[in-house]
Amino acid sequence: MNKSKWLVLAMALGMMAATGGYLKAHQQMHLGSPGVKVGPGPLYDELGHLAAQQSVLLPDEVLGCKGTNMPVTLGELDQLPKDTTFGRKLYQQDDFVVLANVVLMGTDRTSIHQPQYCLVAQDWQIEKTEHVLLAMDRPYPYDLQALKLTTSRVVKDKYNQPIQYTGIYVYWFVTADRLTPDRGARLWSIARTMLETGVLERWAYISYFVTCLPGEEAATFEHLERFIRASVPEFQTVAGQPAAGRLPVAAR
Repeated sequence: MNKSKWLVLAMALGMMAATGGYLKAHQQMHLGSPGVKVGPGPLYDELGHLAAQQSVLLPDEVLGCKGTNMPVTLGELDQLPKDTTFGRKLYQQDDFVVLANVVLMGTDRTSIHQPQYCLVAQDWQIEKTEHVLLAMDRPYPYDLQALKLTTSRVVKDKYNQPIQYTGIYVYWFVTADRLTPDRGARLWSIARTMLETGVLERWAYISYFVTCLPGEEAATFEHLERFIRASVPEFQTVAGQPAAGRLPVAAR
């Protein structure tokens, strides 16, 4: 992170600390609306125990890929605030397998953390980080700004031989009327909105993760882009600025 970004982040954190004291003193904080659909949908932990009655409502099928609910880990349930809401499905069709994940904060912004830590903790090495524009066509054509992490990991096959895999991780953040891939911008928005309105923005962290063999990255990312374009409008309620003069992708 360069010096200017550190400065912005420090200012945002300072504002948030000051705002927290102000709101505590005046008891004026209200929780804002999320930018994702939430409703009845049980989620379970790794042991099969009921973890939550509500979830982020991810679609059951996308482009012919059936979705399977995935458990919330015991570590997440132990470490994240109790009012965190999850949505998590694994979609599979032939060799294409993608994990879609949403973490929605409640009254505590620490529900959302940097994904880089979790990837490294699971032995994925981050090889490249880049901003990408994902061409969306619903509810109208717009470019969704996201961060794309290209990762690698070596595992042993059944013959104890090493095999290298590439992981492609794409993520961004959304609230009722904003979306951004930038953590600093999200923190700044929370602080400013609380100071101006007394409303705590309810941000969600949306991510997609898919793996492939080395050399298949371009084709896999293209498939993932199509998957994101088809699935996001089913559960995300906010969109970006209309892309002037751009036709819907399906019309090209």
